[in-house]
Amino acid sequence: MKQGLRQLMRYPAAAIGLAIIVILVVVAIYTVIAIPYNEAIRLWRGGGGLWAEYPKNAWPEWINLLPGENRPTTIILCSTEVGEKTVRPLAGGVSKVEILLPFDFTYDGFPQEISVFFAPQFDKRAPFAKITWLTPDGREIRVGERTAVGVYRMSIDGDLTRRLGGRAAHIGLFADPAAEGQPLKGRYTLRVKGWLMEENADLDARLVVFGQVHGLAGTDHLRRDLMVGLLWGIPVALVFGLLAAVGTQISTFILAAIGVWHRKWVDGAFRWLTQVNIIMPLLPILIMIGMFFSRSIGVMLGVIIFFNIFSASYFVLRAMFLQIKESSYIEAARAYGAGNSRIIFRYLIPKVIPVLLPQFILVVPGFVFLEASLAVLGLGDPHLPTLGKIIHEAHVNAAIFVGHYYWIVLPGVLLMVMGIAFAMVGYTLDRIINPRLRQI
Repeated sequence: MKQGLRQLMRYPAAAIGLAIIVILVVVAIYTVIAIPYNEAIRLWRGGGGLWAEYPKNAWPEWINLLPGENRPTTIILCSTEVGEKTVRPLAGGVSKVEILLPFDFTYDGFPQEISVFFAPQFDKRAPFAKITWLTPDGREIRVGERTAVGVYRMSIDGDLTRRLGGRAAHIGLFADPAAEGQPLKGRYTLRVKGWLMEENADLDARLVVFGQVHGLAGTDHLRRDLMVGLLWGIPVALVFGLLAAVGTQISTFILAAIGVWHRKWVDGAFRWLTQVNIIMPLLPILIMIGMFFSRSIGVMLGVIIFFNIFSASYFVLRAMFLQIKESSYIEAARAYGAGNSRIIFRYLIPKVIPVLLPQFILVVPGFVFLEASLAVLGLGDPHLPTLGKIIHEAHVNAAIFVGHYYWIVLPGVLLMVMGIAFAMVGYTLDRIINPRLRQI
């Protein structure tokens, strides 16, 4: 093993490919440990307003490192953590609470939207709030008055939009009066004056200014953090590709050896099944199974393994076993009374194992792309977040046409890197093992 690895590392392409595979495996292991399966499903489904404070269709934050516009990030302020909050009792059990949430805005573009999340504590009578927006140049903009319950989305408030001259709140509240189409940079403050109608009542507020960038991978149309899907897409793709490769290659390997040794009707049946299977279109079969039976990734994996056992590689392995069968040590084994199973698994198969390794590595990316292709067609697993499913949802929501290129590029790059890494290692192994390729 050490000698083979040392020989493999002599080739730069194999070293780079092996390093990439190791990194992918480490990331996959970390993902499964840090984000368990049930947690990943919960995060990806995002029920109960899990993504409520994330922007919609936001680019990754690293886009700001590139030359150009400094896009705003999401700003979250809560009265229980930052800002000022004062409570003053009034007559009749009524109290007045004032919340100030200041923040600095230094970006070149406008945010996506603005929302205020109220967290009141009361028994029967909900608090009432008056909201004011303070700008860096000293202006006070009346936002509105409302019952302080639930979520107040300023950007879709029609009355506020009319007061701002027809501009939505996330633009009108940040607009620079002296520069058309430009945001005013400086310190802004959201002021909430609330009236508590009961004793022991309380009110807290959470301001969310949704930015244009978020996280390392951005968000999608449902405000989900794409990093969750990308991270979990790596172990799903690797496990699917490896299990499919192991299931098909080992099964084909063993059946080819059995068919060559027993010949007659066994070999004839295997060759007939291979010839029939070669002309059968696998992708349409998988599409029909996904549409009419099940889209489970386990079911798809089983079908792929079943239809790839008798593949074209069966004839390649059969030709190798036919040659080995005529070797003198096979005749010697038969002479001292070795059984069929012993000859097949102790003498035939070990001679061809070195050829199996490069083929095994080379077919992994094919199965990875096959799973991704099914997901892109909308036939992916309904529960798991995968790279292909991310691309499918990006396509359905016209990500390319509206300029959300990151949504497709990031999972696409991961798939290509995965395929190239296995290809570099596989072709190098083939070059090492196959003497005809060593001088090329």
